[in-house]
Amino acid sequence: MSKVTGDAFNFSLLKRVMAYVKPYRATFVWSVLLTLLLAAIAPVRPMLVGFTLDQHILKGNYTGLVNITILMLVLLVFQTAFQYAHTLLTNKLGQSAIKDLRINVFNHITKLRLKFFDKTPIGQLITRTVSDLETIADIFSEGLIAMIGDLLQVIVITSIMFYMDWKLTLAVLVPMPLLIIATRIFQKAIKVAFQEVRVEVANLNTFLQEHISGIAIIQYFAREEQEYKKFEKINVRYRDANIRSNWYYSIFFPVVELISAMSLGLLIWYGSKTILNNPTIEPGIITTFIMFINMLFRPIRELADKFNTLQMGMVGAERVFKVLDTQEQTEDIGTLAPQKLTGNISFKHVWFSYDQDQEAAPKYVLKDISFEVASGQTVALVGATGAGKSSTINILNRFYEIQKGSIAIDGVAIKDYQLAYLRKNIATVLQDVFLFSDTIFNNITLNNPEISFDEVVDAAKKVGAHGFIERLPGGYHYNVMERGATLSAGQAQLISFIRALVYKPAILVLDEATSSVDTETELIIQNAIDKLMEDRTSIVIAHRLSTIQKADLIIVLDKGEIKEKGTHQQLLKLDGYYKRLYDLQFSSVGIAK
Repeated sequence: MSKVTGDAFNFSLLKRVMAYVKPYRATFVWSVLLTLLLAAIAPVRPMLVGFTLDQHILKGNYTGLVNITILMLVLLVFQTAFQYAHTLLTNKLGQSAIKDLRINVFNHITKLRLKFFDKTPIGQLITRTVSDLETIADIFSEGLIAMIGDLLQVIVITSIMFYMDWKLTLAVLVPMPLLIIATRIFQKAIKVAFQEVRVEVANLNTFLQEHISGIAIIQYFAREEQEYKKFEKINVRYRDANIRSNWYYSIFFPVVELISAMSLGLLIWYGSKTILNNPTIEPGIITTFIMFINMLFRPIRELADKFNTLQMGMVGAERVFKVLDTQEQTEDIGTLAPQKLTGNISFKHVWFSYDQDQEAAPKYVLKDISFEVASGQTVALVGATGAGKSSTINILNRFYEIQKGSIAIDGVAIKDYQLAYLRKNIATVLQDVFLFSDTIFNNITLNNPEISFDEVVDAAKKVGAHGFIERLPGGYHYNVMERGATLSAGQAQLISFIRALVYKPAILVLDEATSSVDTETELIIQNAIDKLMEDRTSIVIAHRLSTIQKADLIIVLDKGEIKEKGTHQQLLKLDGYYKRLYDLQFSSVGIAK
């Protein structure tokens, strides 16, 4: 994408923005028509004032004066009504287009690979979908259409002035080159200032999002004062960027007023001299021209301001479209969506790296991984932190793509399945449970209308969570607040377990699902796990002995490689890596081998 600069306007970018206006053509057409109408009406009042001075006031025609006054009042009422409708329609147009664009951005972001979020701050994305989009809305309400209106007004007024007295008009326009030069300098300077403001807004949002989300860590380690100082520095940079932009305005507007005053002085000097030398010239033209000067310079001054509003909107548009143009979505070309999966899983010589830069040698976190899990079997992945356990689950869900090898379910490559269908059939319970600020019921169903209340209750009873949910105020309609702040870790884990159950997956993934709960809650979950694993393929990442012992296959991973495979007893007899891991982690709890 080409960049918006202070030297050139990116019309291709504007064309992309205007594409979102197509569903609202009627509103756009009416906005343009009202813009034309207002530009045509604007010069009428000054002309009426000049005419009234010459034909009624100087001639003592009281009746004509009253009639003209009534006419101007009627004209003012219509102009006010048209201006109201124009402002309403342009704002409606902008907000409607931005609503559609914001929906597209959010929909695009939710489909991006996890790799994108690994390297993109969440605060930056919030800035793109909120404040940057609002600057695009200003393109319609205060930018493009308003600029068209101002340009038309300048053209109409200048044409009328030349028609009325071309010599007087030239005298008025003598300082105009100075205004053009000042406007050009202002446009370049304010564009740079606007870019700095947008950068600092993104930095501010990123800092706030990260530190408010991690407030517990800050307080645990008493880092409030240090983080306050960091925020103060960011806030100072944001303040300074805004002050710089306002400083340019504080210089430009007085310069415009000075140039306008020069035009007014030249008008009075030349006009008075002309009238004195030629008494037949009516003084009303001077009055009309004085009003025209204000109407001429105000749009020119606002044109610079509105052009920069347009430019700021284009800066926002460039940032937003950069997100939309991000080609990091998981490729979804699969067409298969069978009525039911049996859950046979096959990994064959799989190599995977999070660094997918093909120009550099990738650092593989999984190396030549091969194993098979039959339908209804349970496989346990064990190993030290960083061994590749979670990576195995991530590539099964296609959150990341493998570089070599193949992964199949029921003998079909996972790429051949529809992506939504694949993930719907792989339910995952993570160690770090995420709950939305919503009811327990909505957190379980994720607002899926196909899941009934009775199904949720039945799943909760199987898990053993129905009792504690019923005791909460409102039961299943209790609001758990952001990230489940009002629930214990065990309760949140149980809710995530119910969430996995109600989707009736063919494959169940438990990623350290019981490591955050107390012994009593673990027993409740473990009883449910035993029932859930019946006739369902399960992949378990766990350090708890009870789950590992019952697995049909245990795979021991170390630094991305499979070191050993077998059942619990088989691996103990090997007296190898698993045996050492077992002795290290479990023998101290006094459980017999």
